[in-house]
Amino acid sequence: MDGMLSQDEINALLSGMDLDSDVSAEADSPADSAGDAVDESLLSDIEKDAIGEVANISMGTSATTLYSLVNRKVNITTPKVTMANWATVIEEYPKPCVFIRIKYTEGLDGSNILVLQENDVKIITDLMMGGDGTNTDGELGELHLSAISEAMNQMMGSSATSLSSMLGKKIDISPPDANLVNMNELYDTGGIEEYMKGTFVKIAFRMQIGDLVDSSIIQLYPVDFARSLYDIFMENQMGMNAEAEKPAEPAPMPAPAPAAPAPAPAPTVSMPQFEQVSMPQMAMPQMAMPGMVMPQPTMNVQPAQFQAFTPEMAAMIGQENIGLIMDVPLEVTVELGRTSKTIHEILDFAPGTIIELEKIAGEPIDVLVNGKFVAKGEVVVIEENFGIRVTEIIKD
Repeated sequence: MDGMLSQDEINALLSGMDLDSDVSAEADSPADSAGDAVDESLLSDIEKDAIGEVANISMGTSATTLYSLVNRKVNITTPKVTMANWATVIEEYPKPCVFIRIKYTEGLDGSNILVLQENDVKIITDLMMGGDGTNTDGELGELHLSAISEAMNQMMGSSATSLSSMLGKKIDISPPDANLVNMNELYDTGGIEEYMKGTFVKIAFRMQIGDLVDSSIIQLYPVDFARSLYDIFMENQMGMNAEAEKPAEPAPMPAPAPAAPAPAPAPTVSMPQFEQVSMPQMAMPQMAMPGMVMPQPTMNVQPAQFQAFTPEMAAMIGQENIGLIMDVPLEVTVELGRTSKTIHEILDFAPGTIIELEKIAGEPIDVLVNGKFVAKGEVVVIEENFGIRVTEIIKD
């Protein structure tokens, strides 16, 4: 043996080296590090369609809530439901993204994750703070994360309300938790959920906010959570269909009407509450009716009696009516006279100042009742008090 390798041996060695290189390369690939290949058989097409319908309705309500927060037209298109693993997700979202974890506390058991792009979060938070959506410079900080958490809390809260009416049971969530993550490093640091290490459900939406945002957002569901959501949805739908197809209960039969009394034979029947009255014979065309006795009730009819309206009665009524207010007190004022002064003249008033009135000495003074001029009179002195003697009654 000369120590030289034959061509066949060289080819065998080269094939072995290529095989080892491929194995090493596959071990370092994201698909291998992120888990096995996507298992499309975990959910049927019917289950995917039902989950997409649930997500479409709930996310439509969330879009309305987001519109009220950013004051811009928001459009979220019909979702696309597919199976995915971590490798397929990071192919679509290679840059840092915002992970929003949503946990259900009532009605549903489980959680899901909403993934938003970093720049979209900056635009949404800027609009929420009163900006025009263009202030997106700088890094994403705690202020952005706090604002987007509040936005998602309201959006997912309205989504839970829609789910409650759709699934026929109360649905509630805990406050969402938002974090900025690097998709390429998250798996290695152990920051992903356990279900993301295998195949899970990905629901992709296209989100448009005015002319500022036109990108995609995704929701990640565990397969078990998606199945339970499908089961509840179908159970509620079948219950609604059964209720709609349930035959209406027949209406209760009306109570039989009392039998009409048989006609009384004439003229031998005597009824105690009626008197027999003889009716004159009447000639009818083609029929002659002999004297038939018809029972008629006895009625006492009298003309209506009305009380006459006389002047004496009207006066008596008037006296009775005014008697109801005879004890009402009225304020009587005696006005000696009036005059007009300027503010400057009034400020000059001092003890001893004489004010001249427009009344002439000896002229009757005015008597007012509740401010209305009713009489004239003259001043008299009664012991130590002044009084007024009425000399004239003023008539309207």
